[in-house]
Amino acid sequence: MRAAYASSVDADNPLAALRVGDRPEPTHPQDDWVTVQVRASSLNHHDLWSLRGVGLSADQLPMILGCDAVGTDPDGNEVVIYPVVPTSGDPRGVSILSEHFPGTFAERVAVPRMNLLPLPTGLAATDAACLPTAWLTAWRMLTTKGRVDEGESVLVQGAGGGVATAAVALGIALGKRVYATSRDAAKRERITELGATALELGARLPERVDVVIETVGAATFDHSLKSAAPMARIVVSGATAGHEPKVNLRRVFAMQLEILGTSMGTPDELTELLAFCAEREVRPVVDSVVPFSRIEEAFARLNSGEVFGKVVIDHTA
Repeated sequence: MRAAYASSVDADNPLAALRVGDRPEPTHPQDDWVTVQVRASSLNHHDLWSLRGVGLSADQLPMILGCDAVGTDPDGNEVVIYPVVPTSGDPRGVSILSEHFPGTFAERVAVPRMNLLPLPTGLAATDAACLPTAWLTAWRMLTTKGRVDEGESVLVQGAGGGVATAAVALGIALGKRVYATSRDAAKRERITELGATALELGARLPERVDVVIETVGAATFDHSLKSAAPMARIVVSGATAGHEPKVNLRRVFAMQLEILGTSMGTPDELTELLAFCAEREVRPVVDSVVPFSRIEEAFARLNSGEVFGKVVIDHTA
């Protein structure tokens, strides 16, 4: 079957490690695994990090990339794949598809049957394929970790990427006042079109916020602390611009701030997110939809840093 995979790792030029070609058909590590025919998938920065060698060692190569997918199960049902798989050899006890088990950038992928969730009526496969990683992470950051229902205002740092843009869209859909930062003027314009207040990185907010969505790291963390209201939650799921920020602990304890780490989400949270998007007619912010035959272009687009929202792969085109 055709697949996009990491044939090597290259920290400086991740696209050089990407290959598209024939790979063996999926195998089932256990009896409860099934094979899904992939209809749509989407890219995440996780895929680029894998090509750089983060989380992938030489003995795991070649590895089919891709975390997210919508497809058809052996019984003909349309399903969304939950990408977190129990993994005894991983210190976390779990892994994401494309780490220890082949990912979704292929004609077919094998997953535990328990990882299949029904595709809600009215939600297109190319939209639902955006949800299991970036949008699920943003949903968990806002709801479970950020307890946004207890507040009225949200700051999203570095909007433009998958998780941050999802947090903007979901925060607005949840009825909150959303502020979002970006150094890019064009992205700030897109943020405004979504209904948020767009600001340059480090700009003073009109108010201190109840929840901060932090995926940038050192470049924005001091601003996140200064923008947080008393007893606010600063939820961290990434550190694309430095993972060791200086933290003013006096501000943390004086303002009684919570700094919370998170990654991905649970199957129940993904079920909630799917239902929320279907019932509220919330649709992912899609940068572009690319046929699988041109998946290398999709990787180049993501690697350019110019994306706003998700890059989706249509496996039926």
